[in-house]
Amino acid sequence: MFLAFALLCVSGVFAQEKEGKEEKENIGTETVNVVKPYKATVSDAFKIREVPAAEDSVLLQKKEINYSIFSVPVASTFVPAKGKVAGIGKKKREYLYDTYLSLGLGNYSTALLDFYTSAEISKDQSFDIGLNHHSAQGQLDETELDTKFFDTKLEAAYKNAGRFYRWGVNGGLQHQIYNWYGLPAQAGFDEAVINSIDEKQTYYTASLGGNIEAVEESVFTGAELSLKRFWDAHDSGENRVVLNPSFRFPVGEELITAHVFADYVGGEFKYEYYTGEKSKYSNLLLGVNPNLVIAGEDYTINLGASVFYGMDIENDDNDFYIYPKVNASYRLVEEYVTIYGGVEGGLDQNSYYDFVQDNVYVAPALMGVTPTDRQYDAYVGMKGKLSSNVGYNLKGSYRAENNKPLFRANPVNISGNENHGYVYGNSFGVVYDDVTTFSAFGEIHADIDRNLTLGINAEVFGYNTDNQEEAWNLPIVKGSFFGDYQIDEHWFAGANIFYVGQRKDMYVPEFAGEEQQGEVVKLDSYFDANAHLGYHIDQQWSVFVKANNIANNQYARWMNYPVQGFQILGGITYKFDLWK
Repeated sequence: MFLAFALLCVSGVFAQEKEGKEEKENIGTETVNVVKPYKATVSDAFKIREVPAAEDSVLLQKKEINYSIFSVPVASTFVPAKGKVAGIGKKKREYLYDTYLSLGLGNYSTALLDFYTSAEISKDQSFDIGLNHHSAQGQLDETELDTKFFDTKLEAAYKNAGRFYRWGVNGGLQHQIYNWYGLPAQAGFDEAVINSIDEKQTYYTASLGGNIEAVEESVFTGAELSLKRFWDAHDSGENRVVLNPSFRFPVGEELITAHVFADYVGGEFKYEYYTGEKSKYSNLLLGVNPNLVIAGEDYTINLGASVFYGMDIENDDNDFYIYPKVNASYRLVEEYVTIYGGVEGGLDQNSYYDFVQDNVYVAPALMGVTPTDRQYDAYVGMKGKLSSNVGYNLKGSYRAENNKPLFRANPVNISGNENHGYVYGNSFGVVYDDVTTFSAFGEIHADIDRNLTLGINAEVFGYNTDNQEEAWNLPIVKGSFFGDYQIDEHWFAGANIFYVGQRKDMYVPEFAGEEQQGEVVKLDSYFDANAHLGYHIDQQWSVFVKANNIANNQYARWMNYPVQGFQILGGITYKFDLWK
């Protein structure tokens, strides 16, 4: 480049000199033939040496080191193998038997039976049978009437897992025997009256049902159908039919689910407690519950509502009901803090069968059965973990219910009803009232390790009634503690303690119409401690012992109904294959 620039400059100078001479002398024309074009070249650039010359005044000479390796030939037998991830030690998988049988006997002539079996007809079909029995023939010393009870339940179910639908049918029979043994001490019945009382009550239940569930995504997601017949030894009976189909509709990128309800209850009581006349009831509830779920990484929102049409067929009284069904949760701190809340409501169907399962000493002479209008149940809470193995749940709620059923002791009503064993103040009726309930709940549960689980919870209640003097037989506080411990491969143990606070009932010495004036009775709070210990002899045989009411508290679950004292029961469990 530099050479080319120089040549151009020289050429320019020569050209100027030539033009000056042309004015003085004409030298003529010349022809120049270019034999080879000019080709510029670039000289090598100056490069810095990779190892610059050292000019240190104190330069040490490197010392030469001579070394050698003492080599010995060794015969190698090493064979390289493919690497693999080290596995976690696993327990040997427990073999599952298709049949289970447990038998137990204890004081108070207590008998316990628990049987279950499952037959696999094919890969997609199975048939299950379950039988449960619990009875006690012993007598409580504190009462003069018979206190024995008997409860047996047989259930069977068929399941079919088809290609497009999973479906099944089920049925059951239940036989229960209880006695109205809770005579009020204040009544002071003489021995002749007590001996004339027929305190026995017998309940029968027959049920049949079915269910279906769609395997693949479709508008119809599933349905349940149940039929139940319930009756007793005093000519009271009830029929119930419940149908619950479910649907799912895509709306944009979201899905709306809709649960449809059809719930019918109808029955009759041969004698109404206060009038002695026959009492009938017939209620049909039709409803739909659409829901839209909006979910994100840290939150879930459920937006919905429940719409019901209630039909009191017996009294020709129909009405519409609309309830909110909104709840949401938000994760504040990973898995440690999640806040949640919601407002929900509904029209809850009541039934004679449900009343009996809550209180077996209810009289078969109710003033009909009415659904509960649960206007709203507002709640807010926080749940999560205190550590990797300790969880918690805190919740506060406020509920408003119209026609809430409350159990209250029946008044003494002997005159003209001597042939009924439940008219001596020893049975319970159901009264309805508008009740608001405030509650605060707390729970902590811990999985100490794979073999030990502990938990404790407590709940406090406050009630406000509209017509009734008290919220009869509802506790102001209740709580429980439980623990399960797998001591080693063979031994296992567990315990549970529950506490029920003070409740209130009413004693009415004599029937004086529906508006009763009586004495409010406070039922003491109580603890009940239970424990069990067992030993696995092998995979099939186990023995166990259970202790209930360890403190031997003679508390009353219901007014004038003391429970059994300390109870001890031992038994054996056997697992085997019946169908293989």
